[in-house]
Amino acid sequence: MDYLAQIVTSFIGSAGFGIIFNVPRESIAKCGLVGMLGWITYYGLTQYGMNIIPATAIASTLIAAISQWFAKLYKTPMIIFIVGGIIPLVPGGMAYDAMRHFVLNDYNMALMLAAKAFLISGSIAIGLVFSEVLHQIIMKLMRRLKPSNAN
Repeated sequence: MDYLAQIVTSFIGSAGFGIIFNVPRESIAKCGLVGMLGWITYYGLTQYGMNIIPATAIASTLIAAISQWFAKLYKTPMIIFIVGGIIPLVPGGMAYDAMRHFVLNDYNMALMLAAKAFLISGSIAIGLVFSEVLHQIIMKLMRRLKPSNAN
């Protein structure tokens, strides 16, 4: 039942941000799907004991890969799917808690939460870049292996 709640809420959250960011109407459900797949990947990895930093990197890599595929399939910009899809992974609550602990003069906890939020944000960026690099490498290899018709 817990996974079902995670699936539904991540889909609604991602699709909702798609609406807020004014994505085309036909892409809202696709944004929700991308976010849902990324979040359920992250959630599943963390439930099986993986640290949240690599789990976030893996989930954001998956989000970027699906976004690239959707962008080609539906002939839309990739950013439409990435923005909505990455929203569930953003550590906004953790950043808020870090600021709250700074205000309460609990600097040890504040620094720990701020560092964790920074690392999660960095792993999101690394995952997005890693997916693009993999895509470029695969495309380059496919071009090299493709038989030439220059006979």
